[in-house]
Amino acid sequence: MSTPPSQDPHFPAPTAAPHVADSHGLIRVQGARENNLRDISVELPKRRLTVFTGVSGSGKSSLVFGTIAAESQRLINETYSTFVQGFMPVQTRPDVDVLDGLTTAIVVDQERMGANARSTVGTATDADAMLRILFSRLGQPHIGTAKAFSFNVASISGAGAVTMERGGKTVKERRSFSITGGMCPRCEGMGRVNDFDLTQLYDSAKSLNEGALTVPGYSTEGWYGRIFSGCGFFDPDKPIRDFTEDELHDLLHKEPTKIKVDGINLTYEGLIPKVQKSFLAKDVSALQPHIRAFVERAVTFTACPECGGTRLSEAARSSTIRGINIAEACAMQISDLAAWVRELDEPSVAPLLTALGETLDSFVEIGLGYLSLSRSSGTLSGGEAQRTKMIRHLGSSLTDVTYVFDEPTIGLHPHDIERMNNLLLLLRDKGNTVLVVEHKPETIAIADHVVDLGPGAGTGGGTVCYEGTVGGLRTAGTLTGRHLDDRAVLKPSVREPSGVLEVRGADTNNLQSVDVDIPLGVLTVVTGVAGSGKSSLIAGSVLGREGVVSIDQAAIRGSRRSNPATYTGLLDPIRKAFAKANGVKPALFSANSEGACPACNGAGVIYTDLAMMAGVATTCEECEGRRFQAAVLEHTLGGRNIAEVLAMPVEEAEEFFGAGDARNPAAHAILDRLADVGLGYLSLGQPLTTLSGGERQRLKLATHLGKKGGVYVLDEPTTGLHLADVQQLLGLLDRLVDSGKSVIVIEHHQAVMAHADRIIDLGPGAGHDGGRIVFEGTPAEVVAARSTLTGEHLAAYVGA
Repeated sequence: MSTPPSQDPHFPAPTAAPHVADSHGLIRVQGARENNLRDISVELPKRRLTVFTGVSGSGKSSLVFGTIAAESQRLINETYSTFVQGFMPVQTRPDVDVLDGLTTAIVVDQERMGANARSTVGTATDADAMLRILFSRLGQPHIGTAKAFSFNVASISGAGAVTMERGGKTVKERRSFSITGGMCPRCEGMGRVNDFDLTQLYDSAKSLNEGALTVPGYSTEGWYGRIFSGCGFFDPDKPIRDFTEDELHDLLHKEPTKIKVDGINLTYEGLIPKVQKSFLAKDVSALQPHIRAFVERAVTFTACPECGGTRLSEAARSSTIRGINIAEACAMQISDLAAWVRELDEPSVAPLLTALGETLDSFVEIGLGYLSLSRSSGTLSGGEAQRTKMIRHLGSSLTDVTYVFDEPTIGLHPHDIERMNNLLLLLRDKGNTVLVVEHKPETIAIADHVVDLGPGAGTGGGTVCYEGTVGGLRTAGTLTGRHLDDRAVLKPSVREPSGVLEVRGADTNNLQSVDVDIPLGVLTVVTGVAGSGKSSLIAGSVLGREGVVSIDQAAIRGSRRSNPATYTGLLDPIRKAFAKANGVKPALFSANSEGACPACNGAGVIYTDLAMMAGVATTCEECEGRRFQAAVLEHTLGGRNIAEVLAMPVEEAEEFFGAGDARNPAAHAILDRLADVGLGYLSLGQPLTTLSGGERQRLKLATHLGKKGGVYVLDEPTTGLHLADVQQLLGLLDRLVDSGKSVIVIEHHQAVMAHADRIIDLGPGAGHDGGRIVFEGTPAEVVAARSTLTGEHLAAYVGA
């Protein structure tokens, strides 16, 4: 009897046909036209790691964030009831023909965490919430529920009569209540108290009507100025120095009081509480520059004498677990706190200890073990904020999710990038799709799939130059492929310093009484692993000195009406030139002022709000999207009207204002700086909201280059820069030094380190393992010594 084929070892076992549910293995994008994308189509494999590359402004963010992630989140929002959607941000459908195979998208971007002064690393990651529950269960003496350990909950109590219906009768009963909170009553949970310099709030020699108030936004013509002048509590024509004690109290400290000004019912409040609510509720670093300058002049911050800066009441600080109170636990370095939590063996709260331990261990795994839970979230860098947001996803049980990352290696030393790569691969191996926008070759190298956009930026980009494996990218001949294996070389000679900037006894954050002489007249790079103390050294001991200009990573604030021309101040000389050439007012040439099209108010589009449905934006028919009145467009300068000038790219405008009838040295100088930082392709009138992260930082750099100062401090200027653009940045830094400036750069990019004249390396580790100078010298000396992590990685990079 013959053996059936199914049992014969020479016959392969019949394979079952794949289930139709397993056939959806791709995210298909067809006809994407968001921002500068040129009708592109890509197919991205699911459950794989895809890296998107290309020069800054080539369309990476438009494809990944503006198209794929935006549509996924919009479709999820549509699953909620219309009532719930009314409370959610309204998102419009991206400009794309087909988006197929989408899964739930979780976006982990570079946006700074909320700058609310009450927000800390602990509150932002829920670690504080778990720690409060732990102390409410195990803390001795027992003082109350978890609220008793929260610095955002005040202790309150009250009593009174309540009326209720019972058995057909109206019954009055006396009720009382009390809530025990952990807020320090002196500083109201802020951890600091402030003292106002009254000479910075007003000029005592003037009356209110003469403009005595010097607080930004409180001019006599402004609404606040009118309230103070018309409140009736004091004579607005009397100099403030002649006020009686009661009048001065009413001006500065009066409680909220109902008043009527110009027939309008309003609430009047003293100047100091008004300033506290409007300016001091946010972290000072997040304020607009002119307001931050005022706050730094007028307000002195000191640690609260009652709580010692811990924000917590005496009762909350009195309850301890094994001799540690919650304030001390939150102030610990997270790696130490994780070890302390592991030592607690309490079966009654075992699930809580497990969850808290896993959260704290995630901080350590992701390279943030040097932070403390009490660290204000507004002080985190963009890279630290992004990694903090990753914490809540690392332990997630969700699979088949699309994780979208925006340059996750920002702020990471080469030593830490390998750890980040492992985390990205861990998320992929759990069955998730990982999409990463990235420039670092170390992260591009681990990709399963690469999409290279370009070939240029802005109108010169928006097409797919290559799609495939990393190996194929190296031989594809695209800009990214050609530069993927670029390695900088050490400079054969370095400049000699012209002097030094002395820093003595620096002890900000984790710095351990650091003494260092920062060389002047050269390019100095301050480096070290994340958390080693680089920013603490520069921010605490260099920024704020006379002649120091800081260019940091803080986000640019601007609405859809803001553009490069308004942000850089370029529009002012352009408007004046148009006004002079045509004999009219400069205000006519502003789309936000008298020259605005009356139909769209100068927006160029008309927005129709459809409540919980996505709003509709249609091009204004009257001005055809040009934003100006027809009469304004009849005025020309050098043969171009104002709308045509704003549509010009920087390179064309530089030529236009450099010679001929439109020659304008003031405008040309600003355009030169924009071209110097690699933004020659940007249109002058392009809305700031459409710029990529790298473009915004370089726009800020161009603006600051016009400031007068001898020392420029740059915080990771390679953020968002393509490999090919780094050389242009190094050329710009060289020109700054050659013009007599001193340039200090906080940076991890090895090409910038290799190009430096001097390197100051901090470490050796992060947190309390760092905070010391571990090496000072030229790049060649750092490489030759190989005594630090930076030396090892720089030596490997330059092939020494």
